Amino acid sequence: MEELGRQKLVSTEVLKNHQFYASLFNDSALGSLVGLLVDMQPGDRLPSERELTQQLSISRNTLRDRIGKLESIGVLTRKERQGTFYSGLQAEQAGSVLILGLMFHQMTFESLISVRHALERQAAIEACRNATPEALGAIAAAIESMQSTEDGHGLLVADWAFHKALFTASASPALLFFSQMLHGVLQGTLRHLTLERDFRTMRRVHADVLRAVEARDAEAATVAIDAHFEWLRELRERELADEL
Repeated sequence: MEELGRQKLVSTEVLKNHQFYASLFNDSALGSLVGLLVDMQPGDRLPSERELTQQLSISRNTLRDRIGKLESIGVLTRKERQGTFYSGLQAEQAGSVLILGLMFHQMTFESLISVRHALERQAAIEACRNATPEALGAIAAAIESMQSTEDGHGLLVADWAFHKALFTASASPALLFFSQMLHGVLQGTLRHLTLERDFRTMRRVHADVLRAVEARDAEAATVAIDAHFEWLRELRERELADEL
């Protein structure tokens, strides 16, 4: 119990010293509430309103307003006659909000691919440094699935498994979170492309990425990722021409 208490204290101090905390939570009431949540687990119930107002030294109206803000983005869930529960902001939830933002700002399909390109290039570079044998095995398994299928749907499944494994191999918490958050966006860019038209090139560009990561060659990995997205660009242009 003593060790658990020490870990909670450390995690709270880390949050309060975090640059994002200082820059984003100028709202002291919201910051205090978030500071409380950081030590909670999804499913935990918050203290009563009376307890929270005393603990955080804020009014009940202020508390309800800040709880409403966190509830609106999925961090908290209020259940009638049961209380307010911490649900935790999962990457997939953040992704839904992001996709709506992209739609409302009328982002183009091509701009989404460029974001995906940048993320995967960095993931490949970091995978060259950090990939474990298990992570490399997961990438290789995805390529093996890609090699063994002639079905368009099976190819998309194998492709997503490859890119998911590449982000995992990067061992970067930030890249992992963004890859999960952008799952719908990243998968959507592939779903719109006629990948099954060019199985041979698809298999080759992915295998080139794996070879570069296995060799710990960040420059070669960057070249391989760039070739992968150049191929996607060509497929996109072919798809647009077919629509005319």
